[in-house]
Amino acid sequence: MSVFNPFRAVRPEKEYASSVAALPYDVMNSEEAREKVKGKPYSFIRVDKAEVELPEDTYLYSDEVYNKAAENLRRLTNEGICKKEDKACFYIYRQIMGDVCQTGLVGCAGVDDYINNVIKKHEHTRADKEEDRIRHVDTCDANTGPIFLCYRRHEVIDAIIDKYTSFAPEYDFVSEGDVKNTVWVVSDEKDISDISSAFAAVPALYIADGHHRAASAVKVALRRREENPGFTGDEEFNFFLAVAFRAEELKIMDYNRLIKDKNGLSDEELFEKLGESFIIEEKDSAVSPDKRHTFGFYCNKKWYRLTLKDGLCDEDDVLQSLDVSVLQKYVISSIFGIEDPRTDKRIDFVGGIRGLKELERRCAEDMEIAFSMYPTSMDELMAIADSGRVMPPKSTWFEPKLLSGLFVHELK
Repeated sequence: MSVFNPFRAVRPEKEYASSVAALPYDVMNSEEAREKVKGKPYSFIRVDKAEVELPEDTYLYSDEVYNKAAENLRRLTNEGICKKEDKACFYIYRQIMGDVCQTGLVGCAGVDDYINNVIKKHEHTRADKEEDRIRHVDTCDANTGPIFLCYRRHEVIDAIIDKYTSFAPEYDFVSEGDVKNTVWVVSDEKDISDISSAFAAVPALYIADGHHRAASAVKVALRRREENPGFTGDEEFNFFLAVAFRAEELKIMDYNRLIKDKNGLSDEELFEKLGESFIIEEKDSAVSPDKRHTFGFYCNKKWYRLTLKDGLCDEDDVLQSLDVSVLQKYVISSIFGIEDPRTDKRIDFVGGIRGLKELERRCAEDMEIAFSMYPTSMDELMAIADSGRVMPPKSTWFEPKLLSGLFVHELK
């Protein structure tokens, strides 16, 4: 049973939606954020990365940054750019990018579902990243960025989505990266009740993206429960902002690897070690793997296709048979000596949205070797989450990214 509630969103007035909406805070650094907000006084980046309005030498995790974020959030409502919905609603949020069309329901998921693993995870989180968003949520007194959830589709939910997407939308605009964003408001009481009841029959929700935001929202809620021992469970801080998509519509892109050096190996030694586990074929152009257990390998300005040899992978173990697990086991750990890719500075990761040319560019600039990957599937993600295990770091890259600023969930 999954809890998914309507809420009174703080959201932009219709004419300001495209001016407020922005890419999430974690896909850009401060320098990039400062560039993006130029000439955009209402950009939600000014809330999510409030250091853009402070001197460049400002410590990113200072009280000043979080206080500025809260101030900027209040300013959006005080100046009439955003308003708080008069009643609790659901929202339908559709994004179209190229051949991907994903349609989700915006609502609030339950903190207790997260704690009890009704909301399933597939990644570990880092304490330092959690602490940043804990302070941001706590100071702003709001969830400012939605958690990207998915579920196995449900007929009732499908029917309501189909009904509303035939109506005129509340928002309809194109954002950075040529992504079409469309939003409908679900305010009818029966439809709201039917959606909540339908989700109550959904056995599990899965975090596709946003593990750190989810963990941070839950920890803020637990703090507030401690501060309010008489809490009933109905307070807004017991829920967090989310968009739940039908898993069948989502597309995971490749999440590629870069290695700093050859770990002291000569070219001959490197290829000999790779040849123990892979069939190696030199190619005339960049290699984008077209099936599982194949990898692109870029070294010395040449591309190669690596195919895992038979018998080296237990296909009955969904975690060990992931391509990211295979590469980690047979290459990144055993050949390059990188045991913990979460912390080792000799490895970096590049989302597939940047293309294979980015791998070549980085190898010419600051890295030496690149591996292109075949994307993890949604079935693999959900199977691993169902088993209670987690994927290796940087296993999934979702596009398009959910925009921030279209919906804010206040915790009071």
